[in-house]
Amino acid sequence: MTQQNKTAIFAGGCFWCTEAVFNRIEGVEQVTSGYTGGFIKNPAYREVCEGRTGHAEAIKIIFNDNKVSFKVLLDVFFATHDPTTLNKQGNDIGTQYRSAIFYIDENQKQEAKAYINFLKEEHIFDDDIVTEINEFEVFYEAEIDHQDYYDNNKQQMYCQVIIHPKLKKLEQHYKDRLK
Repeated sequence: MTQQNKTAIFAGGCFWCTEAVFNRIEGVEQVTSGYTGGFIKNPAYREVCEGRTGHAEAIKIIFNDNKVSFKVLLDVFFATHDPTTLNKQGNDIGTQYRSAIFYIDENQKQEAKAYINFLKEEHIFDDDIVTEINEFEVFYEAEIDHQDYYDNNKQQMYCQVIIHPKLKKLEQHYKDRLK
């Protein structure tokens, strides 16, 4: 079977968190933290954090479609962040922390819509899902110190308090999907 590398772009709050989660999924070849969905070219972290660029902190996932499907990635995405809080994840507040899927093609768009409909029909969340589904335009890679942030800074308080519990949840619910 020929390897089928594909791309997914997700924004689910702080990219340090989402990157750490998806780096552990079998079939994910690479995860890059960055910015997408804004209105200026080549934004810097400070500008994005100040909410001046319209960008979301996001991750670009390169995945082997023979090992993990886009649907499984959607499942992990929705299970590891709160898609019901508008422009907010935990203590991180602002449009840069919005929940969004930036689809690469029509198939991803339809899969994302169908998955959100499934979550609504099954009443998985008590509140309305506010996750945006937007066409992907451009992804700007974040500065080098934001790449592999959790793995390089596990002892930092933010990593211990915010990211580590997400990874424990991931290990509990997706044990069969981990590298």
